[in-house]
Amino acid sequence: MELKLSKPICFFDLETTGIDIGKDRIVEISIFKVFPNGNKESKTWLVNPTIPIPPQTTAVHGITNEKVANEPTFNELATQVYNMIKDSDLAGFNSDRFDIPLLAEEMLRAGVDFDMKGRVSVDVQTVFHKMEERTLGAAHKFYCGKTLENAHSAEADTMATYEILKAQLDRYPDLENDMKSLSEFTTRKRIADFAGMIAFDKDDEEIFAFGKHKGVKVNKVLETEPGYFSWMQNADFPLYTKKVLTAIKLRKLNTK
Repeated sequence: MELKLSKPICFFDLETTGIDIGKDRIVEISIFKVFPNGNKESKTWLVNPTIPIPPQTTAVHGITNEKVANEPTFNELATQVYNMIKDSDLAGFNSDRFDIPLLAEEMLRAGVDFDMKGRVSVDVQTVFHKMEERTLGAAHKFYCGKTLENAHSAEADTMATYEILKAQLDRYPDLENDMKSLSEFTTRKRIADFAGMIAFDKDDEEIFAFGKHKGVKVNKVLETEPGYFSWMQNADFPLYTKKVLTAIKLRKLNTK
């Protein structure tokens, strides 16, 4: 089954120096873009992360410090990457919890004002876990009847994810072939930032999802404990979380 698209969608995968969204860096990024008319384009970049790649991480994806030493940094690639995805919805495997948050951090560090306004995301892993509870390699075997070669290569993982979503739509008639519906199906909880530190309550208002103010409306905390904003801005929180918090504060000031 081909995807029914009202706008382009970019399947993408990252290989990184680790799994800390705030501190780790991209070492490889692969994007496979599908257009509503059926056209497709793809691009894969190796990236110099500017920090060492730990041996245990190299053991997973095979990318060494030497391999990326002469590759461009993400700062140098950010505009190219952004231009490829800026008009598109996004899809990946575990992308809502890892790839999109880490990509957002890299974009913001590079001075690109990345956000998800006007687009949706589809996490193919969530469809799989809700339906079958397996891994990417098992998903590829289960849905596509293929063995995933070169697992943990960004390009191989990206193409496998694209093939899996199409096969999932064939397999599950209840899944609507619409990116907005798929995004809603794959969303685990409604969050305001990628890291899940600011969520939405039943009234559609932002609340803190961590720490001593967990469950408390952000606006209330900003009003009763204004120093909390400064503490978060100066502490080691993800840049996108700080951006969302700043937007909430500015919105509150503009409504006074």
